[in-house]
Amino acid sequence: MFDSLTKKLSAAFSNLAGRGKISSADLESALREIKLALLEADVALPIVKDLIAKVGAESLGEKKIEGVKAAEQIVKTVHDALVKLLSPDTPPAAIENAKIVMLVGLNGSGKTTTAAKLAKLLVEKKAKRVLLASTDIVRPQAREQLAILAARTGADSLAIEDKTPAAITKDALAKAKNYDVLILDTAGRMGIDEELMKELSELYKIARPDEVFLSVDALAGQDAINVAKAFAAAVPLSGIIMTRADGDARGGAALSMKSATSAPVRWLGIGEKLEDLDEFVPDRIAGRILGMGDIVSLVEKAQEKISEAEAEAMAEKMFSGQFTLNDMLAQLQSVKKLGSVGSIMKFIPGLGGMADKLQSAGMNDNMLKRQEAMLLSMTKRERAEPAIILAGRKKRIAAGAGVSVADVEKLLKGYEKTKAVMAQMNKLGGLKGMMSMLKAPE
Repeated sequence: MFDSLTKKLSAAFSNLAGRGKISSADLESALREIKLALLEADVALPIVKDLIAKVGAESLGEKKIEGVKAAEQIVKTVHDALVKLLSPDTPPAAIENAKIVMLVGLNGSGKTTTAAKLAKLLVEKKAKRVLLASTDIVRPQAREQLAILAARTGADSLAIEDKTPAAITKDALAKAKNYDVLILDTAGRMGIDEELMKELSELYKIARPDEVFLSVDALAGQDAINVAKAFAAAVPLSGIIMTRADGDARGGAALSMKSATSAPVRWLGIGEKLEDLDEFVPDRIAGRILGMGDIVSLVEKAQEKISEAEAEAMAEKMFSGQFTLNDMLAQLQSVKKLGSVGSIMKFIPGLGGMADKLQSAGMNDNMLKRQEAMLLSMTKRERAEPAIILAGRKKRIAAGAGVSVADVEKLLKGYEKTKAVMAQMNKLGGLKGMMSMLKAPE
């Protein structure tokens, strides 16, 4: 998400890079490029005009910060403006504090899957007992679908009975007294209609939910904003969940939602798996948009995917000089858990805007696949004792992995270099020794 916008903004800022001072003409040109980048990303025109006006006014009136170049100050001004644009007026309550969550949206917006994703998050990360209930008696098998997904998340689902949406809601509220959180998945339609909005308004009055999330397809662009406005007029939205965000390279709808509806984006659906739901944190998102990375989110993702004990054991082996190709394989497979090489790069400060160049230079998923294939084509003994991998074994490994002997030799050389660096660091006391050297003298 935001790939196209990030590239265009990076290009606009690169034209200013290296300059100690920026003239009014330079600033005007940069603002024009930023404006075009935002419009091409499908950000609503009134929002673009407002943001550009604020950035322009603040950049002209910006006091010079010692040691910070003018271009960097403009980047910071744009960053701050984006954070303000994306942030809710008041900090939202933590999702685990909600007793009743209501999901609304059109058919096809991923609403039911999103309900299950929220349930999974609450069950696994917040240790909550969750009840899922569908009031959708319009879409065939909607309630059955939710029951199947509930079973996969560890949540319970309301028994399916032939009742009205209002009666189902009342049954769910009664049963939810024995649960921490109730998630109500409401019916949608192929389009906005009066009947749907009347039903949602009635269910809202019955349930009195703590949170009302609108599930909206990020790929819908400006249409997504119109849909959000219509739902916001029917029920008080507390937040937006943008689904299929991984397929939207522009991201303009996400930037426009808060201004259009007063409801901020709270979550991003980034894939089809039930764990593919990311919290939308404005300052982190602004950093990603500007190619500044988001190392905090990357660390959090790593903590979720890789256990602390696993990471400590790997670090100990690396710095003890006992690092083998078996460990290299385990390390590679751990990296794959975090996502594609391109997606990881976007989290790392300084690499976001270079992701395409690095991938075209060979730093991509195909590289990881080739390395994994070569390591898996080795026997356990070969991975434990790389010294025995001579010409005949190299040929066999190359044939098994579908690569050349030169590729196998390159992998082995890379391993030896890594091991040599780790051995050198071990002489300095390992990671702790390196950290102590970096500390300022007392």
